[in-house]
Amino acid sequence: MSDAASAPAVRAAIGDSEFDRDTALVPCGPGVHGIDLSAGWTIMNAVNGGYLLAVIGRALGQTLPHADPFTISAHYLTASRPGPAVVRTETVRTGRTLSTGQASLVQYDDDGTEVERIRVLASYGDLDALPDDVRTTAEPPAMPPLEECVGAEDGPAPDSVSSPIADRLRLRLDPSTLGWAVGAPSGRGEMRAWFALADGRDADPLSLLLAVDALPPTAFEIGLSGWVPTVEMTVHVRRRPAPGPLRVSITTRNLAGGFLEEDAEVWDSDDRLVAQSRQLARVRLG
Repeated sequence: MSDAASAPAVRAAIGDSEFDRDTALVPCGPGVHGIDLSAGWTIMNAVNGGYLLAVIGRALGQTLPHADPFTISAHYLTASRPGPAVVRTETVRTGRTLSTGQASLVQYDDDGTEVERIRVLASYGDLDALPDDVRTTAEPPAMPPLEECVGAEDGPAPDSVSSPIADRLRLRLDPSTLGWAVGAPSGRGEMRAWFALADGRDADPLSLLLAVDALPPTAFEIGLSGWVPTVEMTVHVRRRPAPGPLRVSITTRNLAGGFLEEDAEVWDSDDRLVAQSRQLARVRLG
């Protein structure tokens, strides 16, 4: 399948897409934002952590004097569920080039008890004001062309990863990281894929917060299965991405004590490293 054949006939624009609608917030007072978390971004009945980070990232961008996330660190305290939520934001410090804020996302139990789901500390700036000087040893991941990678349309997904979020994304996975899907995991903690939103919306800094957490867990290719909940995740946004699909590479080097790290890199169509992340996640052994 060619890239053109797999792309939507009509591309959604930034600001007018399903992702934008599902991360839109309703002002409820100073530093208070309401949202109905969409069930369309769930995996194994839990709301995806990258989608939640994009929701909070949007709230902070509407609170701080700078619009673009540079670094955002989140602690996931309890599992979020679809439905009403409140995001509370606070400005910690403002400067000429960077501003820092904190935020919490809360929901309410059936008895009305408030439960904090996520707590975030972030610094924002202006990506368009960054200098062009780049000195790096990082290289784009070695991946087959998009048309040689595997998408959901190429066959049924394993039951363990069949989730509504798959319909919101256009993922094409590197076949060399798909052994888990046919019962033959490689034992290497690697996952690579081409990433885009299903409606064709181009990537922006907010959707990069989703991209770093959108691939199947590296734990699958290590030979584990089941839910891999995020404990903490930090994302660095380095550049505003160029139009076109992204390449996402995630690696795990160390699983110990029931926890593993996932290091992600996101590269745009101009071969630029546009985002990096590290998360600590819990796995179920045995």
